[in-house]
Amino acid sequence: MTIAKLFEEIKRKKSFLCVGLDVDLDRIPESLKNNQDPIFDFCKSIIDATAHYCVAYKPNIAFFEAYGVKGWQALEKTINYLNENYPEQFTIADAKRADIGNTAKRYAKAYFEHFNFDSITVAPYMGRDSVEPFMEYEEKYTILLALTSNRGASDFQLNSNGDKLLYEQVIDTSKQWNNFEQLMYVVGATKATALSQIRKSIPNNFLLVPGVGAQGGSLAEVAQHGMNDQCGLLVNSSRGILYASSGENYSESAAKVAKELQQEMSILLRKNGLV
Repeated sequence: MTIAKLFEEIKRKKSFLCVGLDVDLDRIPESLKNNQDPIFDFCKSIIDATAHYCVAYKPNIAFFEAYGVKGWQALEKTINYLNENYPEQFTIADAKRADIGNTAKRYAKAYFEHFNFDSITVAPYMGRDSVEPFMEYEEKYTILLALTSNRGASDFQLNSNGDKLLYEQVIDTSKQWNNFEQLMYVVGATKATALSQIRKSIPNNFLLVPGVGAQGGSLAEVAQHGMNDQCGLLVNSSRGILYASSGENYSESAAKVAKELQQEMSILLRKNGLV
């Protein structure tokens, strides 16, 4: 998928919502737990209920890996279902992969060729040669961890080296890599005030923004500080949508929350003259 196509979808749906698929079998409805493939069945129901309101899906790979072979099979069925039935959706493998060059190439092959994801999250700690193998694929995107919302983010990301914080150095350094235009960045919603400075540094790249909803981030603040002339934002919600209800109405409840977020996003897009 190209950025132009993603932006067209954002305008068409008046939404920049990404739905995270973090499937915890302990939290899904009881009626699904005895199914032959409860992980996929849950994902399919959520996708069918929310696809009208979002432009992206982000399977959290750890939540599939945790269930061994069955989890991997469910992941493959989920991405195939998305690609076959909702090809307009931007797909993100939330895997946070990165390793030395030859290993990184194998990770890229797995997620971009075998699973056919549009993008993958990557940790930048090992530098250029651990990231560039992902960036060699046309119309595929590498989403670099920059400034995250978790409690431990300050352990490294906010450390200063001269006049730059570490996350700022990560962004500045990545701008020198081959195919820089195929980079996106993770910036947590609870760090909304830092978005203005980040947007000045990378005015055209998309930002994947988790932390709205359950983690307390403000959607309005994210849009105020991070939106550009192609929207430039994918705001993720996982638990707030997936587990809006633990009852048999779980898919309807998920759709209700997704619709509420889409409606708020529509107002913000209109406010910024994008729809």
